[in-house]
Amino acid sequence: MAIPRLLVVDDDAETRSMMTQFLRQNGFIALPAESEAEILTQLEAGRIDMILLDVMLGDENGVEICARLRRDQDVPIILVSALSADHQRMAGYEVGADDYIAKPFNPQLLLARVRAVLQRTQRSASLSYRRKIGTFRFGGWSYDAKLDEVLSPEGFQVTLSRRETSLLKVLLANPHIPLTREEIANAMDVTGDGSANDTAGRAIDVLVGRFRSKIEKNPKDPLMLRTERGVGYVFAVDVEVEES
Repeated sequence: MAIPRLLVVDDDAETRSMMTQFLRQNGFIALPAESEAEILTQLEAGRIDMILLDVMLGDENGVEICARLRRDQDVPIILVSALSADHQRMAGYEVGADDYIAKPFNPQLLLARVRAVLQRTQRSASLSYRRKIGTFRFGGWSYDAKLDEVLSPEGFQVTLSRRETSLLKVLLANPHIPLTREEIANAMDVTGDGSANDTAGRAIDVLVGRFRSKIEKNPKDPLMLRTERGVGYVFAVDVEVEES
């Protein structure tokens, strides 16, 4: 249930903002960047599941950046460019780009291509995650994915509802990443159709309150599932996985 984290790289502020907002509205965590230096900073800072990389970045060249990233990065890269001739596309594929989208593009087409590349590049990892029957350890607690069992630091079993367990799985897959209520709702499919709404957002608040009452020593001053002002929530503990 890890929410895909996409890095949108474009030196045009309006385009960057438009793409970022559109992707966030469709269930992704979208982060902005405008240079190779910012790409490297984001890669160092945390997990990035895909880079949407503009080819013409002022004085920088997206194709050359892609080639340098490919030396030690396996992150999927989609090149985005107004240059759409066959030889320009081939130049992108030859340096390791996973896809090439020509500007101007239909936002729904962009969304479809992003999802297709993620499915193609993460299929093995996703299947592995769904089959994982290991034990997740966090803040002294443990969650046995095979037995669907939660144990407190004192060794007592704590019963979680199906929804609370679903929330826990989202948190375990996204530690130290601030998540909006909408992102959590989308990852849990709160509305049942893959989209979140205002009611779902409020439902997340209620669910978080119940979850905190079971795992926090002081639910009113939580140490693990913290409120991130202006964003939503963050699971502020390290997560270790012991595979069976």
